[in-house]
Amino acid sequence: MKYWTAYLRGQDEPVLVREGFAWGAFLFGPLWLAWHRAWIPAAISLAVSVLIQVFVPAPVAGVLLLAGALWLGLTGHDLRRWTIAQRGYVMTHVLAARTEPEALGRLLTARPDLAARFMPASLA
Repeated sequence: MKYWTAYLRGQDEPVLVREGFAWGAFLFGPLWLAWHRAWIPAAISLAVSVLIQVFVPAPVAGVLLLAGALWLGLTGHDLRRWTIAQRGYVMTHVLAARTEPEALGRLLTARPDLAARFMPASLA
């Protein structure tokens, strides 16, 4: 079972963010953050990576880059949550579900007012 946090803002579609390790952030770093529109964390992590590669000797740079990748994997979803909150979304629910569509279904069950607007055809 996985946990998801649900974010709402006005009439916008709900945003769900999974809890746990972000393998995409670990493997792809700033690209994963940019894919999820977390522009500020993506730019900062890219700048740090470039600075490490330019100013730190090779053996130490490799260790620091691996540590940075691990840190991004551990905090990737938290960085997404921070970015979503900066856009004015409010965290409203924590949901337990196996998949994101199941988590959305549980959110729409808990919030019938949202179900009329956002119920996907596969869940209807």
